[in-house]
Amino acid sequence: MLELKVINLVFFWAGLALYLVLEWLIPYRPASVSKTGRWFDNISLALFNSLLLNLMFAVPIIRTAQYVTENRLGVFNLLDLPGWLRILITVVVLDFLLYIWHLLNHEVPLFWRFHRVHHSDLNMDVTTASRFHLGELAISAVIKISLVFFLGAELIGLIAFEVLVVLTSQFQHSNIHTPEWLDKIYLTLFVPPSMPRIHHSVVIRERDTNYGTILSVWDKWLGTFLYNLDQSKIKIGVGAYPRPEEVRFGKMLVMPFTKAVR
Repeated sequence: MLELKVINLVFFWAGLALYLVLEWLIPYRPASVSKTGRWFDNISLALFNSLLLNLMFAVPIIRTAQYVTENRLGVFNLLDLPGWLRILITVVVLDFLLYIWHLLNHEVPLFWRFHRVHHSDLNMDVTTASRFHLGELAISAVIKISLVFFLGAELIGLIAFEVLVVLTSQFQHSNIHTPEWLDKIYLTLFVPPSMPRIHHSVVIRERDTNYGTILSVWDKWLGTFLYNLDQSKIKIGVGAYPRPEEVRFGKMLVMPFTKAVR
């Protein structure tokens, strides 16, 4: 289990370092608030969450995956599939369910209370990918354990999914300039940075689109895809929190328990 935690940490910090360098070399837009303050808050929140989530859920998730594999439980174990295909199906199915979970975080008032912490960032860069409230991640972890048991997902498939989610989320939220032609090619199947930029708009009708994480096809097929907007005019954040002092580390921790806002 220690090895699995090390793998996740290595990919997380490597991705964070890579995109921070790329944001410095080829930035998409200049910062409108202090980078230092935002990075401190977002990374502090990520470390806080990682510590508590590992204590509470790392062992149950891993043990569940091992148990269903050893006892051949769950939907996937009803099918005689080669290992590579099981991993691929695991990633695709979990990515679709993550799309549904993301959509619910916007549509269900209780879930939005927690998810608005992520959207309250006033600028968007690679650190935004780690800006989540512990409550949202804890609910997500309980759902993940249930899904692993129901699907019979193997540990290797779960690891592949987790690594891809980390790396794709960091890329999508990063403040790097990508050529338009590359963006459109990537968009054919996957989620480029242009989609989350729209998703993080203060305009609610724009924010309630583009829920995909790894694959863009779910948004396209289910009618939540939005693309052709002037990206330079998009204002990032939640309208109720326009000032940096309203979205600092301490404020993020209590935000879900304050006044409900859209």
